[in-house]
Amino acid sequence: MTTGVSLVRVALGVIGALMLIGGIVLVFSGVPGAYVGAIWLIPSGVVLMIVALIEVNRYRSQAAEGASAAPGPGGGETAPLEPRFQRTDEVFIDPTTNVTMRVYLDAASGERRYVAEPR
Repeated sequence: MTTGVSLVRVALGVIGALMLIGGIVLVFSGVPGAYVGAIWLIPSGVVLMIVALIEVNRYRSQAAEGASAAPGPGGGETAPLEPRFQRTDEVFIDPTTNVTMRVYLDAASGERRYVAEPR
């Protein structure tokens, strides 16, 4: 998606909200023992909503995530990297796209960037 909001993130948020609302309804339903179900629904719903808020895409820089930029090839960076990022010997194959990715590292901050290797 180009909006930066993934379908998984939306689904987690909706399911979490429904669980939270369902738990609150159970608490106030007056049905004897209904609060036992609410003990599981309320915290689980809250956790899912938090996960939906903080979930991030793999292999993305903070700048790309903050700008809601579309993922690059193999999920990596497409724009030229800043000079502070140095090429490392670390290479892996992205299991979702089968694209070979190279890791670049900013030694001062520890920030990593992932760039698709040319084929």
